Amino acid sequence: MTLGNGPGPVPRQVDAGAAGAGATPIVSSSLLDRALGPYRAATRFLERRAAVRVVRAVPRAWKFLRTSALDGSVVDVVDVGDTRRVAPLLGVGVVADEAFLALAMAPSRFPRRSDYARVGAELVEARELFTSRGWLDDPASYHRTPPPLGADDVRPTRGWAMGLDYERIAYASGFSPRPGEPGAERWMGFAPNRTASAAIVRHRREDDGPRPWLVCVHGFAMGYPFMDFPGLRTARLHHALGANIALPVLPLHGHRKVTRVSGEPFLSFDLMNTVHGFAQSVWDIRRLLSWIRGQGATSIGLYGVSLGAYVVSLLAGLESGLDAVVAGIPMVDLAALFHEQSPLHVRARAIEHNIIGGNAEAVIEAVSPLAVAPKVPADRRFIFAGTGDRLALPGHATRLWEHWEHPQVSWYRGSHVGYLWSRQVAAFLEDSLAGAGLRYAPVTPRVDTGRERVA
Repeated sequence: MTLGNGPGPVPRQVDAGAAGAGATPIVSSSLLDRALGPYRAATRFLERRAAVRVVRAVPRAWKFLRTSALDGSVVDVVDVGDTRRVAPLLGVGVVADEAFLALAMAPSRFPRRSDYARVGAELVEARELFTSRGWLDDPASYHRTPPPLGADDVRPTRGWAMGLDYERIAYASGFSPRPGEPGAERWMGFAPNRTASAAIVRHRREDDGPRPWLVCVHGFAMGYPFMDFPGLRTARLHHALGANIALPVLPLHGHRKVTRVSGEPFLSFDLMNTVHGFAQSVWDIRRLLSWIRGQGATSIGLYGVSLGAYVVSLLAGLESGLDAVVAGIPMVDLAALFHEQSPLHVRARAIEHNIIGGNAEAVIEAVSPLAVAPKVPADRRFIFAGTGDRLALPGHATRLWEHWEHPQVSWYRGSHVGYLWSRQVAAFLEDSLAGAGLRYAPVTPRVDTGRERVA
């Protein structure tokens, strides 16, 4: 990607004794800058056009598909069989992945030069604080147990989306970073984020008895029922499993957003925002879980995709009493994700300021699902991932699979968004949750035939 705010040319150093009579004149950096000025201006203009970035995603997708078809290198970190057979929908999905990434990588979202020093300083301060408090030696201790959520704490409203009636419950999050944590004041300045909420899709027959509950956590840039319901297969899981479904809204997403793009400050160069975002995510959902238990849930499972998979994987290492967890197309290593998806000049400057390859990896440990042991039973942990995922590369799913001690995993031949139309994923998801006890089993009323009565 050509970037308008990338580093300029490095002036050539000339030995004073070498430039004498007859020496070849060297073009000065100022002349070179003037010569390249129109090209750079045109490049900046084009990079700001979303349509241009999307079009440029097509050759990148084609290069990936051609390489994978020739040598089977779709997955280079785990053996999932012959990947040289490229399914037709894989091509569509890879283009969609690359287009989404191109839209997200707008130059307006790149950090300014001053941001590197500021973010670097925050991470230095955070690392010192987190180390002194023991949070890096024991990441679970960084996460506080929130107060339970009672019936009087929620404000219910009704809604309808994608063919489903649902109840929206809103409640005060009550989360705040600890005093002294870098970025705490900035985080608490996001006023809409202080109110947490969840969409509840439940079965209404009161004589059916208690039911299992499934908490479904959306991905980045989502957080609205019209997106989350199809994106998390809410209607299908609701009917196939007979379970009640809760869909929480992650911090800074949906109605909690503070920019035009849902979730934008959550996953940004302000890495302390990301730390606080994950800490608040598990805080808010743990409060929601306490409310669900008060509804008489027979069992509770977690299911998340992409960013939501990160959240449920972290939550599975903090919350006891959960019956199942499914991580779909997971991204679980933030430092690796930053390195994989950032433009070259952003990576170079981040390394220069000891952000990547330094303090970021250390501080992120406090909210990493790879730093906490899962409390969900081993046979009730599940993963599905795409062999052609261009956003959360397959290595993320592999690292989670290894950390979770090799649970059941389903690799589908598709991209990040390809799980939406994968029958393999749909079957794996339903079978896994049903096998873990998340399927409703109605209690048949006992009929007194008189045979057991003693005369």
